[in-house]
Parts: sequence; C-alpha cells; structure tokens
Amino acid sequence: QVQVVESGGGLVQAGGSLRLSCAASGRPGVTYAMGWFRQAPGKEREFVAHITWSGDVTYYADFVKGRFTISRDNAKNKNTVYLQMNSLKPEDTAVYYCAVGEYAPAWAYGQQNGYDYWGQGTQVTVSS
Repeated sequence: QVQVVESGGGLVQAGGSLRLSCAASGRPGVTYAMGWFRQAPGKEREFVAHITWSGDVTYYADFVKGRFTISRDNAKNKNTVYLQMNSLKPEDTAVYYCAVGEYAPAWAYGQQNGYDYWGQGTQVTVSS
C-alpha cells in the first residue's frame, strides 16, 4: 500500500502563484509515476499533469500548459513531486488530487484508471 499526502493549497488572487507538494511512501527503493488531477464543484475530475518515474518526461493538460510545472525532488526524496502553478485563474479553483501509479498502465497517465493510489486532495481557490 502506498500512502499519498498533498499539501500547499490555499487562497490566492488571480495572477498569483501556488506550489503544491505531494509525498508518496511505499515500497523501499521504488520510484513511482505520479500525477495531478483536479475537481471543481459540479464537474468531473480532470487530468492536470503527470511525471514519469524517471522524471524525464512530463505531460500536461492543454489548459495548464505554460502556466503549471510538475517536477520531482531528485535530491532528497524522488517520491515527492511538486506542482508549481503560476498565472492562476479563477477557473483553476478546484480540489487538487495527487495520484500514484504502481501497477496501472503507463499509457493511461491522463485517465484516473492510470493510477493506483490517491491522496485526500487539497483545496485551491483563486479569487478574481
């Protein structure tokens, strides 16, 4: 079992920035593929960003390209990833979830079934 814990959400004005963190703890010596999803009130959960276990490849939803950056802490704990969110818009308001892939197929990174474990979510609110 992998535990997933997000942090870093909060309230920010439009145009501002936030950095979300996600720490996954599981089998020793294993580095996991990880991703971020978000869910706004009344909407489906949607893919935001993904980083492969090696950290060499990242994928983004079109609506965050150029504004959000996913990265991995290669210095201390490779199973800690960050989502740097810049130029935030009110429509970015949502609960952001971190997800970890261990057995799920890598090609499904943009889908919820591409991940095996989920965090509890952290609220991001962008005011206009």
